[in-house]
Amino acid sequence: MTRRELILLLGGAMTVARASRAQQKAMPVIGFLASSSPGSNASYVVAFGRGLSQTGWIEGQNVTIEYRWAEGQYDRLPELAADLVDHKVAVIATSGGDFSALAAKNATSSIPIVFLGGGDPVEQGLVASLARPGGNLTGVTLLAVELWGKRVELISELVPEAKALAQLVDPKWPGAERASAAVQEAAHAKGLLHRILKAGSESDIDTAFASLADLHPRALLVGDPSFLSRREQIVALAAVPTIYDWREYVATGGLISYGTSLTDTYRNVGTYVGKILNGAKPADLPVQQPTRFELVVNLKTANALGLTVPSSILARADELIE
Repeated sequence: MTRRELILLLGGAMTVARASRAQQKAMPVIGFLASSSPGSNASYVVAFGRGLSQTGWIEGQNVTIEYRWAEGQYDRLPELAADLVDHKVAVIATSGGDFSALAAKNATSSIPIVFLGGGDPVEQGLVASLARPGGNLTGVTLLAVELWGKRVELISELVPEAKALAQLVDPKWPGAERASAAVQEAAHAKGLLHRILKAGSESDIDTAFASLADLHPRALLVGDPSFLSRREQIVALAAVPTIYDWREYVATGGLISYGTSLTDTYRNVGTYVGKILNGAKPADLPVQQPTRFELVVNLKTANALGLTVPSSILARADELIE
């Protein structure tokens, strides 16, 4: 090989290397802000990636993702959101309820944000309206509060002799007051006593369940985005018939759940993030609302509690776990 050929070869290699580095540098970065831990969200991250791929984006190939996990410490969310802004991410996806969405909103007014929230995003000040979000936010709402009346009906149908029911809530959750009011209204309509158990941490949950016996409820309702990562603890402590918001509790051993599919909603969040990377604006993407709800029953748990599941519930169930 002549000296000229060697120089041309090295020059070509350097050009390819520079082009490769430029391509890598130009790869967009997604910020993923979550209030919980990676372990409890593994399947949802997969669903999020599936939604991204439907719009042409695949992690590690043409997009990278910066994950930030608050591990249940909500006071860390503002710091984690600010860190993603400092990294100049192209878009931020938030999960774990309204805490994450509000932290991201307070951190930036320019970077697009796609949230997965449990409460009313208009009431929380995240968007101007569901149809026309305005600003830099859009996302998916789980209608977490609006479904409580239906859950009261279901647990009453399953435990018709119940005269009182308790509700486990996290007082720090922005939707806590609305959720409690919705359950109270539905309970009073059925002539049921309504008791509230407050828990904002792992130790609080233990304390709340320890006091449950003194309230003498025959049924319990659990539903709050912050509780999902502690579902194994909650299910293990639930000694009375309990209805939950998501099937993940029932898959862990809980009795019954009624709510949206979290897998579907995370996929929808990923799809919206992909659309924004493709040029769409959050203000032009209506906030999505669930159109399908899952009724899941764990027959093994029902048997352990000495319950006979009515045929009316069995006929409506989307899934029976045996």
